[in-house]
Amino acid sequence: MSAEERRESVIRAAITEFGRGGYHGTSTEAIAKRVGVSQPYLFRLFPNKRAIFLAAALRCIEDTAAVMHSAAEGLPPAEAHKAMAMAYQRLIEDRDRLLMQMQMYVAVASAESAGDHEFGKPIRAAWSEHLYDFSLLTFEGDTEEATTFLAFGMLINTLVALGYPPDDRVWDGFWPETRPGT
Repeated sequence: MSAEERRESVIRAAITEFGRGGYHGTSTEAIAKRVGVSQPYLFRLFPNKRAIFLAAALRCIEDTAAVMHSAAEGLPPAEAHKAMAMAYQRLIEDRDRLLMQMQMYVAVASAESAGDHEFGKPIRAAWSEHLYDFSLLTFEGDTEEATTFLAFGMLINTLVALGYPPDDRVWDGFWPETRPGT
């Protein structure tokens, strides 16, 4: 396996491990073990735990954005909204990925509280560029629509993290365009 393939394996393993244990509760040893490499080899691929976490966080954002782009491609805003909502609902069926998203927000908030304002910069930049800006463009500059769409997504993240299944009817109508008959 090439170094790049190993690096990809580490990112996938990190998504699972950080999702389940958080930034502070996850050891690089656990990630190395999941991948089947030694810790010293892990640090040849990534300089430190922070770099591994950042790679995993950015991958989650990029993967989510790719799903949204694919769902919305060529559709007018109302249809894109519905397609993106349905695509996201399928995406969060991957509990490890969902938990990594949630842990990403916790890790940034924790770092900020401790005075580390650099930790969250690349994550905020990626989120703004790949998710918010894309939503804003998709909804033709309608900031209320883009913000509401993303807010409902976060609410659904919370519900699924609490144990509601991703396809639960508990959120029927959260995204107005997904209501039956619309």
